Amino acid sequence: MHVAIVTGANKGIGNGIVQLLVQGLKPASDWHVYLTARNEKLGMEAVKVFEDKGLHVKFHQLDITDADSRHKLAEFMKANYPDGIDILVNNAGIAYKTNSTAPFGEQARVTIATNYTATVKMCTEFLPLMAKDSRLVNVASMMAMMSLRAMSKEMAARFKGHLTLQEVDELIASFVKQVVFECSLFFDLTHLYSHEEGHAEVGDHEKVGFSNSAYGMSKVGLWKATGILAEQLKSDPRHILINS
Repeated sequence: MHVAIVTGANKGIGNGIVQLLVQGLKPASDWHVYLTARNEKLGMEAVKVFEDKGLHVKFHQLDITDADSRHKLAEFMKANYPDGIDILVNNAGIAYKTNSTAPFGEQARVTIATNYTATVKMCTEFLPLMAKDSRLVNVASMMAMMSLRAMSKEMAARFKGHLTLQEVDELIASFVKQVVFECSLFFDLTHLYSHEEGHAEVGDHEKVGFSNSAYGMSKVGLWKATGILAEQLKSDPRHILINS
């Protein structure tokens, strides 16, 4: 049995991707397509809409920002699909409305923690579970390109240059202070947060060359991380295709 997972899929783009997969993957009897959502009630309601259309969709609760929730989904997949995951679409994310009254520092913390940190964790934690010739897609946005253009030339050059995942993490961390244990993907960043606020919280993020869009910055980070992971996977015998 083949399996596809779409995160943040009870509505919007994620929901549309689920529909395309259910209608396009053939033979349908060989595929299980999972719609995931933070809110189980909303997720099940979305599944019912598909069922009412005659489209069979499965559900599993997933909050990508919750390590325990990610672990539960991973364990479920390992137990029920020993051949691995064939398709993983990382769509879950957050975008504050333009008229939001939340302080920019707060918007930056929440947006980066979800769209960048949690999504990259989905990649690193689920890549070991991917099947041979599988596909991992991180849903991107034109806001990434717009944010790159809005940066200073020096900052844009840093993102476009050669970076490791650790270095991307550090660069994003310098944009906004995050909770250490939720932010650090690969190493202890305590020294970055103990005495200094992030640029977004201080309000000087533009002065040092960053974009003024928390959403855009999160997508720039995800775009860069995806490219790095793709390079690392070139030698993987499973021939996993990853893109953003």
